Amino acid sequence: MTFVTIIAVSVMYLTVIAGHFFPFNMPAVFGIPATGIWVILLFIYAFFASITPVTTLLQPRDYINAWQLFILMALLIVGVFVSGVTTDLCIVAPAFNLHPPGTPCLWPFLFITIACGAISGFHSLVSSGTSSKQISQPQDALAIGYGAMLMEAALAMLAIIAVAAGIGLAYKTGDGTVLTGIEAWETHYASWTASKGLGSKINAVVIGSANIMASLGIPAALGKVIMGVFIASFAGTTLDSATRIQRYVVSELFTDIKLKFMTNKYASTTFVITTAAMLAFAGGADGKGALKLWPMFGGVNQLLAALTLMLLTVYLRKGGGYKYLVTGIPCVFMTIMTFWGVAINEYNFIKDADTMLAIINGAIFLLAIWLIVESLIVLVKRKRGDIIRTY
Repeated sequence: MTFVTIIAVSVMYLTVIAGHFFPFNMPAVFGIPATGIWVILLFIYAFFASITPVTTLLQPRDYINAWQLFILMALLIVGVFVSGVTTDLCIVAPAFNLHPPGTPCLWPFLFITIACGAISGFHSLVSSGTSSKQISQPQDALAIGYGAMLMEAALAMLAIIAVAAGIGLAYKTGDGTVLTGIEAWETHYASWTASKGLGSKINAVVIGSANIMASLGIPAALGKVIMGVFIASFAGTTLDSATRIQRYVVSELFTDIKLKFMTNKYASTTFVITTAAMLAFAGGADGKGALKLWPMFGGVNQLLAALTLMLLTVYLRKGGGYKYLVTGIPCVFMTIMTFWGVAINEYNFIKDADTMLAIINGAIFLLAIWLIVESLIVLVKRKRGDIIRTY
């Protein structure tokens, strides 16, 4: 197993290096631009990753990705110490920037943007939808689930170092000027509008991380490719896991409404892929339509995390005692913060006449209230028998 792992990871990095020196530019096909073609290919991959046994494609791919994560984190950690000695790596982002133009209020969005680095709703779906089905015994869940979130928190710290310090080592502007220090940071984060959007956020992490790895002798251009592949690879793991989990959900929904012909894995996965493709290409052939939902991501993801804590609280309450407070107290905090954030988003969507986001965000908001009410009904039951009968 060790030998096969070394070979697989080595081949993966060799392809990354080869891609740096011999880049491939996807051509347009039948009038569909390169981004649209990549989206179609990703949908095809997601379809097969969802219907094949988890040990055939999803698990081996994620296993290699895990080693990619370990290696990259090791490079960044060593790079932080080395660059701190050789290039005076330091935090160039201002310690306090209380009133940057155009930014939303610090509360509640600080506790939403933290996202996966502390608590994540999507991770709860993965842990219940795929991780729980791959462990050999329940006791492994602690090391895998809790350990994974500790690793995620460490990765989040490295990302903060990259965007708050690494970006100050070298930042090339559109006209080719290379900036350093606070000037580099202020150029990228000149305003909320300048740094808004998925592309700007990824760009800052890629540049900062590449600068840190450059202290290890890795050319900055190659470092950007390594980081780009790393981010794309983990987006891919999100894609295949999300497709499989959504297939489970869709199958259960069709089971409830007695449409059995839609419950098999081929029909349900086709439904998932088709609806996702409709969203992706709703804005045109470039396949970027799903980015329309990006403003909702943080709030909805963390709202799901709050609901997960609520489910765990209900489960622990069934066992009696006060163990449920371990999840109940953070659940209250997360619920308040995320409901606050989602409500602000809803107000902004309505104010901006963004009908699609207002409808989707509003529907999620109402469903969350429904789940909370049902959970509260269960929690107020005093007798264990009443709780069990409720469920």
